[in-house]
Amino acid sequence: MATPRISAYLPPDIDPSKAALAFGRRALPKLKEELQSPELLTQQRALMALCDLLHDPEKVYEAVALGFLDILKTLLVHQDQTVRQKTTEALSVAALHSVGREGLMRSGVVSALAGLLDDPADTCRKNTHQVFNMLAKLPEVFSPHSYAVMNAGVLTSLTNLKWPQYNERKR
Repeated sequence: MATPRISAYLPPDIDPSKAALAFGRRALPKLKEELQSPELLTQQRALMALCDLLHDPEKVYEAVALGFLDILKTLLVHQDQTVRQKTTEALSVAALHSVGREGLMRSGVVSALAGLLDDPADTCRKNTHQVFNMLAKLPEVFSPHSYAVMNAGVLTSLTNLKWPQYNERKR
């Protein structure tokens, strides 16, 4: 008679890098809890799931209302490169929507992003540049919040940077 064996391997259709999501109204509050977890892998999984959810404008609105931008602001200075990369990716996806742009301007994330313009990770720099690019092309930049961007020293740090990857393309 055959005995059942339990495999040590995950099924092929399960991605271990994705967090298990709650459904409906509980999805973003659950991710908010996981982002504040002390475990690195839990934070990384939550950020990957958040990046997927923020493509929906309704989820961006809900995330801004729940205070995700403050949590993402603290994760911008995380020592782990993957956390910083996925955090900047989440912010760049949120900046694609008008609610996200307004939230970025009001929450002070822009000044924290200015510190990542010289990050050693290319992806962080690219995502940060995309956020600033989205903010610069829109009329909201000429609102009172734009003074916060100038006071944060973003323009000064942008002009002082040396961009070797752009100089190589010009040659």
